[in-house]
Amino acid sequence: MIFTFPIKKNKEFLKLYKKGKFYVAKYLVLYTLDNKSKVNRLGITASKKFGGSVKRNRIRRLIKECYRHYEGQLNEGFDLVFVARSSEDMPSFSDIKREMKFLLRKLNIFKEEK
Repeated sequence: MIFTFPIKKNKEFLKLYKKGKFYVAKYLVLYTLDNKSKVNRLGITASKKFGGSVKRNRIRRLIKECYRHYEGQLNEGFDLVFVARSSEDMPSFSDIKREMKFLLRKLNIFKEEK
């Protein structure tokens, strides 16, 4: 069973932005860093450029739910930060899910299929 803990401190986000690798898609940016532990840590951000609080909270909820869907299929030991990119249209759940799968595959974080 994989456990994911939240990344809450600004210092931890800044460390990931500075030292981590990043992968870009249309609606999301994924920052990642190996955390040398048996758990994953997740951070989700959406800047004020993205929109008002309702829109930002909606995209955060979508990202969190998509991550929850893939959580059991991931290897452990990573810090992950998803950043919502501003765009004209609000992405749907399926758009976010497809992009998240693309980014996580690029990172090669999925457990091997047996």
